[in-house]
Amino acid sequence: MPSPPPRSPHEAPKSGRRESWIRRLADSHKDHPDREVVAGHHNINYVVPLGWSLALLLCTMPFRARVKCRMPRETVEVVPRIWPSETDLLRVVSRRLKEAPRCFRDFGDWSLHSYRAGQALSEIQPEGPVGEAMMRSLAGFFAKTAAVPEEELPPRPAGWPESGQSQEFLDWLIDFTETQVHRPNRWRFGDLFTAVGLRPDVMTAFRGAPDRRSLTPRPFGLLHTDVHRGNIIVGRRQVAVIDWELAMYGDPLHDLATHLVRMEYEKDEQTRMKELWTGAMVGAGHRDMAEGIAADLPVYLDFEYAQSVFPDIMRAALGLTALPGEPDNADYALAAARACRALRRAAEPLKLDEVPDARCAERALRDWYAGPFGRAGVKGGG
Repeated sequence: MPSPPPRSPHEAPKSGRRESWIRRLADSHKDHPDREVVAGHHNINYVVPLGWSLALLLCTMPFRARVKCRMPRETVEVVPRIWPSETDLLRVVSRRLKEAPRCFRDFGDWSLHSYRAGQALSEIQPEGPVGEAMMRSLAGFFAKTAAVPEEELPPRPAGWPESGQSQEFLDWLIDFTETQVHRPNRWRFGDLFTAVGLRPDVMTAFRGAPDRRSLTPRPFGLLHTDVHRGNIIVGRRQVAVIDWELAMYGDPLHDLATHLVRMEYEKDEQTRMKELWTGAMVGAGHRDMAEGIAADLPVYLDFEYAQSVFPDIMRAALGLTALPGEPDNADYALAAARACRALRRAAEPLKLDEVPDARCAERALRDWYAGPFGRAGVKGGG
């Protein structure tokens, strides 16, 4: 399988007196005492006022504007990043999707982005139905994203599947989950995985399932791959999707599947979103991107449930080590509930023999926490 490119920046920072002033002012913005902190799995963002001086140097309007100082977090790598620079991608996306954020400068260790005013959908509607208007907006977003020309996108890794090679694309995703997520983390989480019923061969068995037919070939397009309620910003006039660091080029059904799972739509809205997505694709001239959806979307949904079981369980466990003190019963109960939910959703795709109940999952998490890779390992520097 092709290797994802390194995450380190691949272009040198801009130089010159003007750029030195921009960097100096940007650094002072990053440390603004009234900054708003917005943290996610992959980045920490500081939202601060833009100010006249920096706005003039960046050739943008300062009126009531804010900017986002975006810093990558050290985290367990659980999702593929085929492009090392979100900046390069945003340069293309912000030209084609006017509501997308701009990257003003990439300083290497952090970057300065425009800030999209509004509220995250996760704040307005954290769960439950989102409504027809919202789903229509999102269906339109997917159609516009798929229309971004391939030739404008940054280069893909060597050996990346060609447009139309949908089965090879899915196989790449499965291989990434096995070789970059599951297997490398088994040294630390292997006992926990085993205790909750995840066999060492569970992903290889998923790929080799004899009852799974090959996918229908579909043209590839730009995929966001992380359209969930926290990344959807609702403004007064439009809906914007932010956080493009996990974008890739591939089968559009993968983008729809990740969206359906991570939005946690109720059954009727999930069905309606499929209809709206298909209608938006056909209306935008991408009928061939929706070919085979009835047979192939369930395969991508199965994969999404299967791959997410590993990061969900690891995050549940690592959340216990991140607490300021020892976890209490409620902390363990919450972590066990998260693990059980992930296991229930993955049970059928991964053909799990048994899904543990909350008591069994809690016992497994307590044992892991007390072992060499839990809090004891953190205290010991491991």
